[in-house]
Amino acid sequence: MFQSIEEVRRLLAEQKYICSKEIATVVFLAERLEKPVLVEGPAGVGKTDLGKVTAAALGREFIRLQCYEGLDESKSLYEWEYAKQLLYTQILKDVLAEELSGARDLAEAVERVARQDEVFFSQKFIVPRPLLRAILSEKPALLLIDEVDKSDPEFEAFLLEILSDFQVSIPELKTLKARHIPMVILTSNNSRELSDALKRRCLHLYIDFPSFEQELEIVRLKVPGIAERLAAQVVEAVHRLRKLDLKKVPGISETLDWARALVVLNAETLDPGLVRDTLNIVLKYEKDIQKARDNLHHIAAG
Repeated sequence: MFQSIEEVRRLLAEQKYICSKEIATVVFLAERLEKPVLVEGPAGVGKTDLGKVTAAALGREFIRLQCYEGLDESKSLYEWEYAKQLLYTQILKDVLAEELSGARDLAEAVERVARQDEVFFSQKFIVPRPLLRAILSEKPALLLIDEVDKSDPEFEAFLLEILSDFQVSIPELKTLKARHIPMVILTSNNSRELSDALKRRCLHLYIDFPSFEQELEIVRLKVPGIAERLAAQVVEAVHRLRKLDLKKVPGISETLDWARALVVLNAETLDPGLVRDTLNIVLKYEKDIQKARDNLHHIAAG
């Protein structure tokens, strides 16, 4: 358990995650209040990493549910292990035959089989998916529901009961309640508007691109051996790129990839020629690369 906001910042920094006081405050309150956190912001600003490093800082199991269009309960909650049920049926066929012997008609046979439901519909035949794993975890876990905005509104509605009561009803069994309330972090890239009902259940955190000073600190921390001047030039160039009208604005991960690539190339400074030759590392679309080349001297200035 975090003891203070400053401890959150310190422990996340030990995981090489530089965070603002605002981020640390929300993480601290989320754990203490046992409230989910909805983290929004552009792609590549460290939303997913926040879940990973928070789990590591707390010593919790990290459970991730990656959302996508068409995600449903069976892929996120649990599935019946039908092959295992069939195997048990084959093994116990003699026992079943004995149980059915003497049945006067089909209705009575069905009734006798139905009395054995608890044998074949029990937790031993359930394959838990991320949501159920988080609920049944023997120790407090951290559940990351990543890119929830990519899921369908129907799945978002299904999440509401989970996030409100941390329990799930399995018709063949019973209502399973969380042994420990998991810490839940949901991320969104704002590809669609999320419902007010979901937002009401969560603390809200918006993570934007970092300031020049903060991003430079991240580069220094995560790219050991980079020259101070080169690190500053890379961050400045990325900030200039973000001001262009690009299809995919480079995030922190692209900044780090670019910095690492330049270190491998033994670069000491970032000149226009080097920028032109390595733009494909930081930009992902040809039109974006061409637009950057048209502004090459501005991007590589200084």
